[in-house]
Amino acid sequence: MMPRELQPRSFRPYISSSISDPSFSPFNNASSHYSASELDLNPNFNFNSNLSSSSSSRSLKNSRFSPSSFNHNARLSIALVPCAAFLLDLGGTPVVSTLTLGLMITYIVDSLNFKSGAFFGVWFSLLAAQIAFFFSASLYYSSNSVPLSILAAFLCAETNFFIGVWTSLQFKWIQIENPSIVVALERLLFACVPFAASSIFTWATISAVGMNNASYYLMAFNCLFYWVFAIPRVSSFKTKQEVKYHGGEVPDDNLIIGPLESCLHTLNLLFFPLIFHIASHYSVMFSSTASVCDLFLLFFIPFLFQLYASTRGALWWVTKNAQQLRSIQLVNGAIALVVVVICLEIRVVFLSFGRYIQVPSPINYFLVTTAMLGGAAGAGSYALGMISDSFSSLAFTSLAVIVCAAGAIVVGFPILFIPLPLVAGFYLARFFTKKSLPSYFAFVVLGSLMVMWVVLHNFWDLNIWLAGMSLKSFCKLVVVDVVLGMAVPGLALLPPKLQFLTEVGLISHALLLCHIENRFFSYSSIYYYGLDDDVMYPSYMVILTTLVGFAIVRRLSVDHRIGPKAVWILTCLYSSKLAMLFITSKSVVWVSAVLLLAISPPLLLYRDKSRTTSKMKAWQGYAHAAVVALSVWFCRETIFEAIQWWNSGPPSDGLLLGFCILLTGLACVPIVVLHFSHVMSAKRCIVLVVATGLLFILMQPPIPLSWTYRSDLIKAARLSADDISIYGFMASKPTWPSWLLILAILLTLAAVTSVIPIKYIVELRAFYSIVMGIALGVYISAEFFLQAAILHALIIVTMVCASVLVVFTHFPSASSTKLLPWVFALLVALFPVTYLLEGQVRIKSFIGDNEFGGIGDEDRKLTTLLAVEGARTSLLGLYAAIFILIALEIKYELASLIREKALERGAVRHNSSDQCNSGSFLPRMRLMQQRHTSPVPTFTIKRIAAEGAWMPVVGNVATVMCFAICLILNVNVTGGSNQAIFFLAPILLLLNQDSDFIAGFGDKQRYFPVTVAI
Repeated sequence: MMPRELQPRSFRPYISSSISDPSFSPFNNASSHYSASELDLNPNFNFNSNLSSSSSSRSLKNSRFSPSSFNHNARLSIALVPCAAFLLDLGGTPVVSTLTLGLMITYIVDSLNFKSGAFFGVWFSLLAAQIAFFFSASLYYSSNSVPLSILAAFLCAETNFFIGVWTSLQFKWIQIENPSIVVALERLLFACVPFAASSIFTWATISAVGMNNASYYLMAFNCLFYWVFAIPRVSSFKTKQEVKYHGGEVPDDNLIIGPLESCLHTLNLLFFPLIFHIASHYSVMFSSTASVCDLFLLFFIPFLFQLYASTRGALWWVTKNAQQLRSIQLVNGAIALVVVVICLEIRVVFLSFGRYIQVPSPINYFLVTTAMLGGAAGAGSYALGMISDSFSSLAFTSLAVIVCAAGAIVVGFPILFIPLPLVAGFYLARFFTKKSLPSYFAFVVLGSLMVMWVVLHNFWDLNIWLAGMSLKSFCKLVVVDVVLGMAVPGLALLPPKLQFLTEVGLISHALLLCHIENRFFSYSSIYYYGLDDDVMYPSYMVILTTLVGFAIVRRLSVDHRIGPKAVWILTCLYSSKLAMLFITSKSVVWVSAVLLLAISPPLLLYRDKSRTTSKMKAWQGYAHAAVVALSVWFCRETIFEAIQWWNSGPPSDGLLLGFCILLTGLACVPIVVLHFSHVMSAKRCIVLVVATGLLFILMQPPIPLSWTYRSDLIKAARLSADDISIYGFMASKPTWPSWLLILAILLTLAAVTSVIPIKYIVELRAFYSIVMGIALGVYISAEFFLQAAILHALIIVTMVCASVLVVFTHFPSASSTKLLPWVFALLVALFPVTYLLEGQVRIKSFIGDNEFGGIGDEDRKLTTLLAVEGARTSLLGLYAAIFILIALEIKYELASLIREKALERGAVRHNSSDQCNSGSFLPRMRLMQQRHTSPVPTFTIKRIAAEGAWMPVVGNVATVMCFAICLILNVNVTGGSNQAIFFLAPILLLLNQDSDFIAGFGDKQRYFPVTVAI
């Protein structure tokens, strides 16, 4: 019988309006339950104009194909996203750059609604990245075997191909136009991805932790992807009529993979890890008993897993008879269980924990086998539902008592206290058979006493410092954590009114686990009577406990055993443990937890779609933003250490503050995107905060000591004793002018995003332009021209004139059209004055300080002349940039005016021809008409023609001066390169038609000046 999740899904004939855009389904689609009665018997599709012909829609109506979103994106993302990350890391910068450029081009093509272009753009990007990978990856240098390198390159190319196939399934126009192809691609992915993904995952794991247990890593990943892909799933693109379903079961041809693919998945699960182990350990395969046990474990553990997966339909291709399947599970499961338990005894228990077995041989073998095999048999029988009557319950209870007694004797429990584990086993069995909650808590109490005795008997008297603390303190923490872990399952079964007890128990357990693992992982030395021995808590244990914690939280949340606030706290705590793997700070776990607790509420606490009040209120948004800022500042030491690790040196104060501001802005993005997407001011503030952080990172301005509140850690890392002894105290170059550039850029962003309403207030516009000019002028003077004050004044006046001219050209006022030509004339007049004055001031200053004719005066004179030429070249570059900016602004404004005039004429002509059908305006024309009804004061075309005739002339003068200055720079810098004209001549495209100099110059003659210049 097929599992319940294979019931047919409800049919939803909906097609997105933007079928060219990839659309990903939610992660929980695969776990939905379907019923055959929910199918629509006569689906009618409403396809839009993107379909190529009406015949395709008719064929879709008559076929079993159902175009919809791909429902298995979550499963494929588990396999392919980490593979893609590993391949990008393996390929390096060339692959990342190639793929980024290709995807940017693809995005531009897709934004132009060129659906086939976007599709081929993705494939060409992946192809180019693969070619770059072949030439840049270290596959051919890291391996001494040529066939192995070729096989690895083929595996990478195959994985890249599967990523492209997965991306192709996101384009709905492919589903509509080629229904049979998408079904085949879906089957191809589910059939082939497990083989490639398990190999890539094993490769990455071996690269990180070594080759010792590679076969077991491959076995674990094979089991994972067998569960994800080999369990039968309904296709996303097939639909059947209700009469075809018999008893609610899904027909075989509606499943994604068939019997052949399922058979291949089973063979891969059972034999590939074993074959890999034999190929890599053939020389020591029979060298010891433990090596022989490895062979049995690598076969029978996947075999047991496959039998468990058969309860979810994994063996549907073998038989559909429930009795036959049950007999297969019982017989084969019993044999596999015996083999696995015996091998684990030899391979793990007696090899690693033999010192804790207090019973002499051969009784110890009998007792350990009884405890392990009996426990496994009891767990397996309960999992298969075999405990259903009084006789089976009695046998299960007896088995539990015997297992607990054998385990207690093995660890050396005193004979006087043997009744304690017997009673504990009885209460545990009674809980499973009678569902008695008091019995479970009795087992918890008795089990806690047993754990305490084992800890006291084996570890309490040892004088060892472990993980930076005494072993006694560590034992206390472990005992409390184990007791909490045992109590949580019982607390989860309490009535909903006592749900807070489960939440408190889980959070306390997570806090203790974080503390223990942080001590283990951060302090890697064990001290025993003064002897040091390095001990490292394995990284995979951190990952394993984190994944188990996520699974428990997910399960309890689905069963409504814990509330959303507990889920939020537990998710942040378990996620914070992963920071230990990347940052070596001893407080990184708690700092990361605080930061995640501040960032994650918009994602985890306010996402209940069933509640109308799930969105944040305004005061909540402000409160969360303030908490995020405080949390980031609290975590500045960890941020400092992370930047220091990445930068291979202590970062400056400006860089540290920039990262703090950037992290604050990025952390507030979910608040704005999910809860205040309709508030434009919130979006503008986020843009400004992120831009401020980026500017601080790039410019690294100096920050006074009182601003940084440096900690002892930052002070110690800033200037170490070695630096002082080698270099002494070094004075850094003053970089205060960078504050002015940051101010200018932020003012520009504030004006562009309308945070500063310069568009509506003329006085504010004038003040803004003057402040911008002064800031840029002072920055340029202080950074590049450190000479006379009169030269600084001229540069500042030049920048103020340029700023006023650009701002008021873009946003004209009532009197600006009369004053701007004079501002431009002043700017042109300042150019030769500043150019000549720069050299005269420098030479006079040199002559006044030193008389020529002494020893070394010729060298100083030459140096001064070179400095004058360099400064004048810089001035030429500055004025060239100013003039081309003015020319571009005027060209843009004139083009906007011409376009507006054309639209007005078209609107008038349309209104005169369609007066009787005024209600039939096209939506685009309505939008244009709405665009004209703006509250911003604008000038009519006639008024601009009368008062703005200066704009073409000013634009032409600016263009010609920019071109001439660039020719001078070409002579000074490159010595008059002829090839430079091809880059300089396009400047002349900014020429405009005016009434004085170029009266007959129009669009048809715009390339004539470029041709003449070349």
